[in-house]
Amino acid sequence: MPEDNVERRLAAILAADVVGYSRLMEVNEERTMAALKHHRREFFDPTMAKHGGRIFKVMGDGFLVEFGSVLNAARCAVEIQRGMPGRNEGVPEDRHIRFRIGINVGDLIVDGDDFYGDGVNMASRLEALAPLGGISCSAAVRTQIGNKLEMEFLDQGEKTVKNIAQPVHVYFINMTAPVVGPAPAVVADKPSVAVLPFSNMSNDPEQEFFSDGITEDIITDLSNVSGLFVLGRNTVFAYKGKSVNLMQTARELGVSYLLEGSVRKAGQKVRINAQLIEGATGGHVWAARYDRDLTDIFEVQDEITQTIVAQLKVKLLPEEIQAITQAPTDNIEAYTWYLRGRELFRRSTKPNLLLARQMFARAIDLDPAYARAYAGLADCDSFLFLQYSEDVPIDGILANCAKALSFDPKLAEARASRGLAMSLNQRFAEAEAEFELAIASNPNLFEVHYFYARVCYTQLKLAEAARHFERAAEVNPDDYQSPSLLQQVYHGLGQPEHERDAARRAVERATRDIVRNPDSPRPLYLGANALAGLGEIAQAKDWAARALALDPDDVLTKYNIACLYCVFGDLDTAFDLLIEMIPRSNRETKTWILNDTDFAPLHGHARWQTVVDMAR
Repeated sequence: MPEDNVERRLAAILAADVVGYSRLMEVNEERTMAALKHHRREFFDPTMAKHGGRIFKVMGDGFLVEFGSVLNAARCAVEIQRGMPGRNEGVPEDRHIRFRIGINVGDLIVDGDDFYGDGVNMASRLEALAPLGGISCSAAVRTQIGNKLEMEFLDQGEKTVKNIAQPVHVYFINMTAPVVGPAPAVVADKPSVAVLPFSNMSNDPEQEFFSDGITEDIITDLSNVSGLFVLGRNTVFAYKGKSVNLMQTARELGVSYLLEGSVRKAGQKVRINAQLIEGATGGHVWAARYDRDLTDIFEVQDEITQTIVAQLKVKLLPEEIQAITQAPTDNIEAYTWYLRGRELFRRSTKPNLLLARQMFARAIDLDPAYARAYAGLADCDSFLFLQYSEDVPIDGILANCAKALSFDPKLAEARASRGLAMSLNQRFAEAEAEFELAIASNPNLFEVHYFYARVCYTQLKLAEAARHFERAAEVNPDDYQSPSLLQQVYHGLGQPEHERDAARRAVERATRDIVRNPDSPRPLYLGANALAGLGEIAQAKDWAARALALDPDDVLTKYNIACLYCVFGDLDTAFDLLIEMIPRSNRETKTWILNDTDFAPLHGHARWQTVVDMAR
C-alpha cells in the first residue's frame, strides 16, 4: 500500500478467543461449531453491536472487534464474561464455551474493512495473557478508563510477549460476578496459601504494628517450607482493613487456602485467634485460639505454622524445621522494639528515620545477636546519609550489615542493606552482586528491588531501574515512591504511555498514604510531581504548598518542590528553594542539582551561576 494512501485512526481493539477450542473441536467438531454459532447469534454479536463494536476479523475460534470508545469496549467485555457462565448452565463442564478477552487502544492502519498495526497485535497478545473467563488490558486502556467505570484493575506488572520489542504493562479487570469454577492455584503442584493481615483487636490502635508483625513472621515461616507456595507480605497487605468475601479473595489471589486471624495484646498477655479456610468452599479446615504470655509469642507462631503444614499434609525437611523453630530473637521486648522501628522506617521522613534508628538500637541493646535489627539500623543510616545529608560513617553502616550477616548469613534483608551501603561508596558492581544474592534468597522482598532500582537509576541504567521499580511496586501495593520514580525513568526512556501510567499509579497510592500519614510531606511532593506529569497543575501546586507547610526546613522536600516550580514556570521560587537548601545538602544532592534536567529552565537565568558556585 503506498505510504501517501495509508489511512490511520485511533481505536480500541477487543480480541476474544475461545478457550480450549482445539480440544473441543477434536472431541466433536459439529457440536462445537453449532454451540459457538448459537452463542454468537444470540449473545456475542448482539452484545458487540449494543456497545458500538464492529467485528472486522473472524479467525475460527477468535474475533477482533473495533470500538470508537475504550469505555464501550470495556463495558462490552465485562458483559460478555459475566453472561457466559449463565449460558453454560446445564452443559457438561468439558463442553463449556468460555472466552479470554484482551483490550488495547492504539493507532491503527486501515485497509478497507480490515485493520493492521501494533495496536491490533497488542490486543491479541493481551488476550493470550488473560485468565480463563477474564479480561486483560494495556496500561493505555487502564489510564483512559481511570475512575469512569465501576471496575477494579489488578496490576500484573510488565510482561514480555511474542513479537513485541518492549515489555507490556498488563492489567486484569476484576469482575465482582463469580467466574465458573475455582481459579487455578498459582502453583499447581503445591498447596498455595495467602496469610491475610491479622486484625488488631487491642483497645490501643498504636498496637497495629504488633499484629502486622505477627502476620509477617507467619508468612516468613511458611515461606521457608518448600512444599508450600505462600504469597508475599505486600500482596496480601493490600487487603488490610478490608471486609472480604473469602471465596472471592481466594479466587483473586489464585490460592487454595487462606489463613486469617486476630491479635489482642494486653500488658504481658496476648490472645491470638487463627483459622485456615479452604478457598473453593469457604469452609474451615482448622481453627484455634491461643491465650498465652507475651513471652510465648514465637512458640505460638511456630505452632500455627506447623499445624498448617500438618493440615495440608506437607512434609517438612530437617532444615525447614530448623528455620521455622529458630526465633529471630529470644527477647520479646527486643522483638517489640524491632517491630516499632520497622513501622517507622517505612514512613521514610527524617524524624521517623531517626526514631526508627533509636528503636532498632534499643532492640540490639536488649539482644546483641538480633540480625534483623542490625539490618534495620543500617538502612536508617543509609537513608539519613542519602536523603538528609546526615554525617553517618559508611564504614559503620557496612559494619552493621556484617554483624547482621554474621548472626544470620541467609538474611536477605541484610544482603539488601549491604548492597545499598556499598552503593553509597560508589562500589556499584559489589552492590549489585549483593542485591542479586538477596533476590535469590527472597525474590518478594520489597526493599531489595527498591534499593536495586535506585542504584540502577543513579548509574542511568534506566531499563534495569524500570524493571526493579516495577517489581517493587508490584510486591508492595501501598508503595507510592516506586511509581513516582518510574515516571522519571520512563521519561528518560522516551516511553510516554508508561510514564503517564506510572504517574497515575503514583497519585492513587500517594492519595491513600496522605490519609494514613497526614504529617508526612513525602507523599504530597511526590504526588504533586505525578499530578504535574498528568497536567493537573492546580492540584499539583496545592499539594506542593501543603508539603512545604508541613516541613519547611526539609532538604528533600525543597529539592523536589524546586523541580516542580521549574515545571510551573515560577523560576524565582525554584531559585529561592535551591539557594536555601544547598548549604545543608550533601555532595550527592548538589550533584543532582547540577545535572538534573528538571532544572534546565534555570540555566539561562542570571541566578544560575550562584547556584553552580554554591553547589561546587
